Amino acid sequence: MEKKQWRVSMVLVVVSIFLVALNMRPAVTGIGPLFNVLLDSLHISNTKMSFLTSIPVFCMGLFAPFAVPLQRKLGTKTAITLLLIILTIANGLRFLQESYVLLVVTSFAAGFAIALIGPILNAYIKKKFPARFTTVVGIYSFGIGTGATLSAALSLPFYNHFHESWTMALGSWAILAIIALCIWILTIQNQELPETAVCTEKVARNPWKNVRAWTILIYFGLQTSLFFSMMSWLAPMLQDKGFSLGAASSMLTFMSIVQMIGNISVPILMEKWPSRIGWLFSLGVFGIIGFVLLWVGSGTLLWIAVFIIGIVLSGLFPIGLLLPLDEARNDEEANSWSSMVLSGGFMISAIIPILIGYCYDMTGNHTFTYAIFITLMLGIIATIIFLKKK
Repeated sequence: MEKKQWRVSMVLVVVSIFLVALNMRPAVTGIGPLFNVLLDSLHISNTKMSFLTSIPVFCMGLFAPFAVPLQRKLGTKTAITLLLIILTIANGLRFLQESYVLLVVTSFAAGFAIALIGPILNAYIKKKFPARFTTVVGIYSFGIGTGATLSAALSLPFYNHFHESWTMALGSWAILAIIALCIWILTIQNQELPETAVCTEKVARNPWKNVRAWTILIYFGLQTSLFFSMMSWLAPMLQDKGFSLGAASSMLTFMSIVQMIGNISVPILMEKWPSRIGWLFSLGVFGIIGFVLLWVGSGTLLWIAVFIIGIVLSGLFPIGLLLPLDEARNDEEANSWSSMVLSGGFMISAIIPILIGYCYDMTGNHTFTYAIFITLMLGIIATIIFLKKK
């Protein structure tokens, strides 16, 4: 009976992790399907619009190092509860009015909450599920992908349903955060883990002084740049190719669905074929093919390109979460390496959406956008080669 109860409790913990993960992208990715709507409504430039993606992503990097101290002070349950409340308020405030300043403020608040949730959950998963952390990280990344998919698929229907009110469309994501908050509080009530004993096997390595950690950080930054830039700019890029707002949003949703499925499938497949480098090389080559097709293709080729890119993004992200955990020799390193990788990686990825917006404002076309995406893929392959050599 105890064994059965333990299994049920573990399942409930995983479910609560999944629900929290659902809320880690809509505040950012919900902007993409409504990009041109917001552009026209707020009368701002593409560069200013890009800040709505870059600000929360930069915050994810800036505040990630504070995750471990917060978790130690408050405990996992209380820390995540507080951060979910902040995320709920950030989304809910968007109901109030059509204001660019309000969007910037709420983007900052959402980025702050997401920044701290990520490393805390990463460390919690590593400690709670030491034998199956690859699978649970897969479920966690699947939750993130599902949240991104939901926001890509439903933001435009919400906009249309609420009589073309983008404040209602964006504010509605507060409901999802409230659901996660309630389930988390009920489920994690008695699930706190004891403090980690002092590790005696080795002194924890400082990731900021480790070349391999820096390489993983750069990899994570490049792949995250691809994700957030694609979620923000795919719909506008397709509209420039002649797609309607609805058709462009549908293709963004399609990419998100492919990515969502891949987020859970790739980590599961990696338990059978565990070579991280092999996976990364394959995804790198496919990524270049996908972005070239997106650049030069039309019609069916564009759907194939989006499908390939969805698969690539779905694999790059969970591997990015796993790499610092693979390197960690103890719980302290799991915390510090993950915190460093997420912090620096997200700060790097905040630059690219703004760069794309600036280039588009200067040129009036997306030639530089496609070149930037292909350059990012080449950069990812370069980091893979370096990791393989080491």
